[in-house]
Order: sequence, then structure tokens, then C-alpha cells
Amino acid sequence: MRRRKTSRSRQANRLMDDVYREMFLLESRRPGAEMGLALALIRAGAKADSVPESREVWSWLKRVCPICLTMIEESLEQDSSSIRFTQ
Repeated sequence: MRRRKTSRSRQANRLMDDVYREMFLLESRRPGAEMGLALALIRAGAKADSVPESREVWSWLKRVCPICLTMIEESLEQDSSSIRFTQ
């Protein structure tokens, strides 16, 4: 029984880790990281109900999504402004 609970909490941790990893990649200015972060958020939302700790995952998503969206928007704005200056 204990093994199942560990496995289930690992699922929740993986969802969170995927999002955090993509946040880090975006912060380090990796090309295409905006899309990676957006996809990680979508995957986390799609899988959140399948994890036993879904209430905790949803609560976490509600806190982290606005931060991620701001990161994505700022990165896209920086990219578009640097394109204007180079042309």
C-alpha cells in the first residue's frame, strides 16, 4: 500500500518538475522555451485529475500559471523588440 502512495505522489511531482524545468529553460533564454513552458502547463492541467493529489496539483497550478504566463509574455515581448532593432 505504501508503494502505491509513493508512486502516486511521484506522478504529481513529475508534473510540477516538468513545469519548473521549462520555467528554468525560459529564464535562461533557451530558444523555443516559451512553447515548452506552455505545453508543460497544458500537460499538467490535462493530467492533474488523474493524480490522487489532484486538489494539491490544481492549487499549485492556480498559483504558478499566472507567473508562467507573465514569463512567456515578457519573453515574447523581448524577442519581438529585438527583432525590430535588428531589421
